[in-house]
Amino acid sequence: MKISLGAETLAAPTPAWLVGTYDAAGKPNIMTIAWGGLCCSKPPCLAVSLRAATYSHAGIMARRAFTVSIPRASQVAALDHAGMVSGKNEDKFATLGLTPVKSDLVDAPYVAECPLTIECAVTHVLELGLHTQFVGEIKDVKADPAILDEKGRIDATKAQFFAFIPGARRYVALGQDIGAAFSIGKTAVKE
Repeated sequence: MKISLGAETLAAPTPAWLVGTYDAAGKPNIMTIAWGGLCCSKPPCLAVSLRAATYSHAGIMARRAFTVSIPRASQVAALDHAGMVSGKNEDKFATLGLTPVKSDLVDAPYVAECPLTIECAVTHVLELGLHTQFVGEIKDVKADPAILDEKGRIDATKAQFFAFIPGARRYVALGQDIGAAFSIGKTAVKE
């Protein structure tokens, strides 16, 4: 029998992403988020949820754009630090030795050192309670060639992505290939 844990934010795993924005003065900023994910196929869209109290919230509202830089496991300390301090008080790019890159497509920076970047233009803003959800239409996905397979698709074993486990407050490495999507399910049918 399962044990009730209550109405909590315990869906697991969640993303471990860096959201890039510019502040009012045009200074690049990043923040760590776990509340996010793909939310539409056509047009391709991604949603991130931020508290209004965050420094990045104002940047997204003003510029109507954000990026998502997805780090590899070796960058977990930088991602964690970016979630512990405010861009109001610290230049996180400088502190972490990361390089901000100005997107050509949206008014937001991304992290050069991260192997995967998604550039988004805000299409919807939803007030959900403590968080505001920003839905962004994906304008481009940029990948480091080193994380692609021979067909140009993302290879999770090469990318060395990781995820966040709410409740446990832990990061976990991803990357073991366990089966082909839309195929392995054929083996689940019991006759």
